[in-house]
Amino acid sequence: MKKINRSIADVSTIIPCYNCVDTIRRAIESIAAQTVLPAEVILVNDCSSDGTLELLKKIQSKYSDEWIQVIDLHKNSGPGEARNAGWSVARQNYIAFLDADDAWHPQKIEIQYGWMSKNPDILLTGHSCAQWDTGKSLPNTNYNIDSIKCLRITKVKLLLKNYFSTRSVMLRRDVPYRFVSGKFHAEDYLLWLQLACKSNSLITIDLPLAYLFKAPYGEGGLSAQLWKMQRGEIDVYRRIRDEGEINFATYMALTFWSLIRFCRRLMITALRK
Repeated sequence: MKKINRSIADVSTIIPCYNCVDTIRRAIESIAAQTVLPAEVILVNDCSSDGTLELLKKIQSKYSDEWIQVIDLHKNSGPGEARNAGWSVARQNYIAFLDADDAWHPQKIEIQYGWMSKNPDILLTGHSCAQWDTGKSLPNTNYNIDSIKCLRITKVKLLLKNYFSTRSVMLRRDVPYRFVSGKFHAEDYLLWLQLACKSNSLITIDLPLAYLFKAPYGEGGLSAQLWKMQRGEIDVYRRIRDEGEINFATYMALTFWSLIRFCRRLMITALRK
């Protein structure tokens, strides 16, 4: 990577990579375009079969192995386990997650890390995201950092709705939980809820600092598997109940609420076709 004069943030960026040869360059380029760079990028190949590993090594050679680290998993374990693998070798005090088919706004690290470094008691922050057309250039909006609006997300709020897409999350490396091994759906939601149950230190920033290039659900990849996602969410409530954070009546009420939202997703997906 060429010598640059930008500031470096105390952040490790982790990207789980599975059969992503068509999108991973865009994700990496959005990181390299940050106004404040993360100190390191960790790419975790989750046993891809489409040449992803070879491409990751080419990308690493372009930017240098001092900035990009490639981890190769020999068994497909899902995005949660891949993130854990990257997390285990991360050297910075903050972790930022990005998916291989998404991208960041250029000020993502500057704004989010800047806010968290000024509020070290906060365990996790997220932000809003925008859907973007694949063929269009990403916007280069210059946000006024002094006018950031933040919302504290309590346990109750998070039980009713997942406010944090993984592409938006930055958290402290030392939080006491990790993604549950073997859980392929809603594994991120479970981690956020576990943190919310133990601390009132989760914040969302009201700025679209990341972009997705497909509908949030009902289109491509794991997001197309609506029923598996639904079962994953109900499993989250069961695990939170088993951990003693909610009672059985609350668990049943949340399950019913989740099924109502599932029916709504089905309707939206049907209307989109």
